[in-house]
Amino acid sequence: MFDRFLAFLKNLPEPKQRVGSDDPRVAAAALLFHLMDADGVRDEDETAQLPVLIAETFGIVGGAELDAVLAAGEKAEGEAVDLYAFTSIIIRHLDHEAKRELIAAMWDLVYADGELHELEDNVVWRVAELLNVERDERVAMRLRAREAAGMAG
Repeated sequence: MFDRFLAFLKNLPEPKQRVGSDDPRVAAAALLFHLMDADGVRDEDETAQLPVLIAETFGIVGGAELDAVLAAGEKAEGEAVDLYAFTSIIIRHLDHEAKRELIAAMWDLVYADGELHELEDNVVWRVAELLNVERDERVAMRLRAREAAGMAG
């Protein structure tokens, strides 16, 4: 279910030793934290997936680097006034296909808890718009994620 997110993160630049404010790993993590919190409930399934995905994708064994990316992403999300702060970093560092992969991963995260909340739907829609991912693409990704989560029909 999270294969698209893994593909997205693999397209990011090589991991850095230090986590910076222009790090697309942090921007992606911040967007995912924002998405998890959109419905007011940080589900265990959602929460458990994020560090695992980031660790596997970036080859981070764990420890300080993983903690730094996650902490910076969560802190950045908590301090942000809008999504543009993160999407602008994504736009600067990623091509269109990688942006599409992020949107697909967001849908996978939305359905990780087995349900779609209208606020989660809205967050994905706004991020997709900011990243210039077309409506038809976004809807197709949502349907695939829903089906992969066993919620088709």
